[in-house]
Amino acid sequence: MQFPDLIPILQVAIGPVILISGVGLLLLTMSNRLGRIFDRTRQLSQELRLAQSAEPDRAVAQLTILLTRARIVRAAIAAASISVLLAALLIIVIFVGALFKLSFAAAVVGLFSSCLASLIGSLLLFIRDINLSLKALRLEVGTAGDRAA
Repeated sequence: MQFPDLIPILQVAIGPVILISGVGLLLLTMSNRLGRIFDRTRQLSQELRLAQSAEPDRAVAQLTILLTRARIVRAAIAAASISVLLAALLIIVIFVGALFKLSFAAAVVGLFSSCLASLIGSLLLFIRDINLSLKALRLEVGTAGDRAA
């Protein structure tokens, strides 16, 4: 295989590479959210242990939501990571197929579809986390609103 023969292969492989880059940014966002969940959980747990929480029932409710959110974000990160791994495998299959002049059409379709399905699953979990964070915020605002009244 000559260098000019690689140009079309590289052009085909650019799509999954861009997908990896985009999902990488999504993973960064999700890992930051997970870190924030951990920080808030530690803060509420410490308040409960030191009996500084004015309303322990609400703090426990928030901790329950935070634990659920941590599990959801962990699953979203796993699904996004699987999507990146499938995209990387797709690139390898494209290059191996081109290098040895083999037809891996079914594998390419399967890998790409699985990659996108995993990404969709990750995004759905991410949306679920955002909805749960709003629920926790309502609990927090309810606590602050009760104190102001």
